[in-house]
Amino acid sequence: MHNEDVEPVPPQEVGKKTDIAAHVEATGPEEAHRIFAEAKKRLLDINHWGDISRGISASFVLTDCRGIIKKCSPEVGDYFRIDIPGPGTTAGDGFDWVRIEMIEEEPGYLGAKESVVVRVRPAPRPEKKKPTAHFFEQDATSSFIVKREGRRITAEVHGRNEKPNTENESLTDAIRNAVVSRGAQAGLSKVQWEKLVKGILNIQP
Repeated sequence: MHNEDVEPVPPQEVGKKTDIAAHVEATGPEEAHRIFAEAKKRLLDINHWGDISRGISASFVLTDCRGIIKKCSPEVGDYFRIDIPGPGTTAGDGFDWVRIEMIEEEPGYLGAKESVVVRVRPAPRPEKKKPTAHFFEQDATSSFIVKREGRRITAEVHGRNEKPNTENESLTDAIRNAVVSRGAQAGLSKVQWEKLVKGILNIQP
C-alpha cells in the first residue's frame, strides 16, 4: 500500500487541530516488532475499532467506493462509514463519511523504525459528488499512525483544519453538523481517540 503524498499530517491552516498519542516500550527488538505488527493489524481492521476501544461511542465500518462493506484490508479510495450517536445527516444517509486518501507504510522489521499511516478526509457519501457528508468541512483531515522507533511503539491520531461543515444544502444537516463539530472541538473527539490509540496498542485500562 503506497501513496505518493509523503506528508502524513498536513499543515494546520484553519480551524482547530487534534493531537493524541499513546506508547508502549518493548524489552527488545523482536518483541518491539511483534507489538508493532499486532498494533498495525488493529489499526487496519477498521470494522473492529469499536471492539478494541472499550467504550468508544462512534462505530466505524470500512466500505469500498460504492459504499459496500469490506472485510479485507483498506485501500486508497475506500471509505469509513461513521455512525455517531444521535441524528445522522441526510446527505450521508444517516452517517458521516470520510474517504481514504493516503496509506503509507515504512517496513523495518528489526531495523531502527517502521510505520504505517492511514489518512482520511470528509467526503460526500460514495457515488455522490456533493455535498460533504461529515460534520467537518473537506479541508479537515485525520491521520491515524502506528510507528516503531527502536523499542518504542506509538499510536497516534492527528486532526487538522477542523471546521464545522455548515455550508450544506439541508438546514437540518447544517445545524446538526454545527452541534456535533462543537462537541468534537470541545473535547469529545479527544476522548474517543484516546480510547482508540490505547486499544490499538492493547493498553489495559
